[in-house]
Amino acid sequence: MFDQWCETTVQENGQKQYITIVEKAGGRAAIIDELAETVRSHYDDLERIADDVEELGYEGAAAILKELLPTGIRARAGDLGEILASELTVERLEFEVPVRRMRFKDGREVPMRGDDFIGVNYAADDGGLWLLKGESKSRRTLGGATISEARAALRRDDGRCTPSSLLFVANRLLEGDENQADLGRRIRNEVGRKALARNRIDHALFTMSGNGPIAALLADYNAAEAGRSHAVINLHIADYDDFISEVFEAAGDLGDA
Repeated sequence: MFDQWCETTVQENGQKQYITIVEKAGGRAAIIDELAETVRSHYDDLERIADDVEELGYEGAAAILKELLPTGIRARAGDLGEILASELTVERLEFEVPVRRMRFKDGREVPMRGDDFIGVNYAADDGGLWLLKGESKSRRTLGGATISEARAALRRDDGRCTPSSLLFVANRLLEGDENQADLGRRIRNEVGRKALARNRIDHALFTMSGNGPIAALLADYNAAEAGRSHAVINLHIADYDDFISEVFEAAGDLGDA
């Protein structure tokens, strides 16, 4: 989706990546339907939505879906940033994001607590578990204070994923099939043992903003600590407010055919 939608520039320095993403001319129009479906899938299972359509028709199914989607600009911006961060993690950073947190919100305008997104990579022939701890910030005008706040969150708990966030992911996986349950068990073990080496917990700072380029974000990238991999990312959306409204309006519209 990102390749069709945006132009991406990557600057690398050792274990660090600085990724800037800007929309292509006509890129948004090309992916808006796919993006809308992606957003829906973060709030509810697409098969369940299809069952709602069969049972209630498009209008009734859309009414249920709209009860899950936030309506306030701040909640929408925060959620969309986390959703896009999760999707980019899968597309570009080679991690899976196995749990879609928005499905577990206890209020559509209420932000989830804990790490904004957690990536998981597991390969038995490569030493086992590898994690990514992610923070997401969405601002019309992104500045240094917000970036510093995100970096402080990444450094918290000695740079490890927050235990409560890891347990949330692990427990959801334990409710799944055999492979998911095995991964959930391994993540719970990490909470108990804290055995992962520093270089097996990557950090990602994803930002979505109406301004760019952002000097403070580049400075954060340059100052990122050694000993682990870092991705520092900015998605620049010039018409920030209109974009967020467009995405959520499209996500809530199931059509009639």
